[in-house]
Amino acid sequence: MKNKLQILGSTILWLLIAPPSHTLPPPEDIPEEILRTEIILEGRSPIDGKPLTASEYTELQAQIGQKPFPPQLTPQVREIIFLLGIRKFIKTVTPF
Repeated sequence: MKNKLQILGSTILWLLIAPPSHTLPPPEDIPEEILRTEIILEGRSPIDGKPLTASEYTELQAQIGQKPFPPQLTPQVREIIFLLGIRKFIKTVTPF
């Protein structure tokens, strides 16, 4: 009985002394629901990190996306990639 009282007393003491683990955010924080609906009108350059307007950002993305030459693969490399895909499929189907 004494042991149960000691455990109960120490638990109550711990609950009174322990700092609260869940607190409210500071009032200056913007709620996540509002941040999710916010329309972002500016961005950063992926090249140098400078701030850009929305139109400058779309122009830069278009320039980055345009490549003067499409990627070329030799027929041997294409065949190897195809065979690796078949090998991966067979490994997923068979247990050994």
